[in-house]
Amino acid sequence: MTDVTVGRAGRPRTVEAAFVISLAAIAVQVAVWVLGAFVVSPTGLEELRGELGRDGATRQLAVSAGFLAVLGALWLLFCFRMRAGDGRARIALTVVGLLSGLFFLNTLSTDGFRWSADGGIGDLLLTDLLPDLLVAGAIVMMFLPASNAYFSAARRDGR
Repeated sequence: MTDVTVGRAGRPRTVEAAFVISLAAIAVQVAVWVLGAFVVSPTGLEELRGELGRDGATRQLAVSAGFLAVLGALWLLFCFRMRAGDGRARIALTVVGLLSGLFFLNTLSTDGFRWSADGGIGDLLLTDLLPDLLVAGAIVMMFLPASNAYFSAARRDGR
């Protein structure tokens, strides 16, 4: 028998935790994009201006921001569906999270770690690893026994 600690609306705390962690991953991803585009030198905007000119850089950042907004909205939709007990949303979040992790591993295999001047690990881990770690945490929470029981019950109930 599974010991299920229930939170609000009859959902296990593990599902609530996966939801909150997923929201944090979305927020971190947006923050990382903003930092990379406008704050951390050399900014994406500076690099794009050098390659595409001012108008091209603005257009490229607008396309990138739009793409991030659409992906973020879909991710958010799946998070709410998962929280409501939709097992298909749980699977979709898992597959996308695993693919994101594979892209990170691919980046490591091609770029390696970038080391900062002070001997620490550079921006690669900040920008790529933190969101992936959050997503991995959410995936784990979605598949703990209490979560599995919740999704099984939701499937039986027709949710």
